[in-house]
Amino acid sequence: MLSFRKPDAESIRRFIAEQGLLPLTYEGVGTTARTPPTGYVVDHTRVKLGVGEPTFLAAVSALKRWQQFQLSWVEAAPRETPLQPGHVVCVMGHAVGVWWINACRIVYVVDKAGSVQRFGFAYGTLPGHVESGEERFLIEWDRSDDSVWYDIVAFSRPNHALTWLGYPVVRRLQKRFATDSGQAMIEATKGSLLK
Repeated sequence: MLSFRKPDAESIRRFIAEQGLLPLTYEGVGTTARTPPTGYVVDHTRVKLGVGEPTFLAAVSALKRWQQFQLSWVEAAPRETPLQPGHVVCVMGHAVGVWWINACRIVYVVDKAGSVQRFGFAYGTLPGHVESGEERFLIEWDRSDDSVWYDIVAFSRPNHALTWLGYPVVRRLQKRFATDSGQAMIEATKGSLLK
């Protein structure tokens, strides 16, 4: 959905309620945990956040608050959307003078202890999204070297006529999101290094 003004909370609520009744728009649901399906562009971004349990816990907390989306040009709403399968979130982006309002459903959650502790989730696109595909956001704490990583895997293809027409711009925005999202997570965990 396109808008020349940033949507208000009531518009977002209605959009999420409508989209929540609809099916996902892609094949291979859940495959960001394995091998994405063919026919999609796959992006992978991995950013080191720091070391140790305080950094891991800060990163998990930031992910639960959708901090990776709190950018100057992108945000997730509502921010209190729980990371549980079935919940729908609105991802809004502002570019070329318009707001792009996109709907996504959480398809799985990762919460695994072990030598590499992991926490994260993946969401998939609904019909009210300009792209079709899935994106996974993961925090990893590798106890062998104490490193903490923020890892994004996404597969997508256009799902809107304007997305097809402006695909080079869309690809630049996707890459910018990965970079900016990584930086937001670095900022969100920075204070943990002092503890």
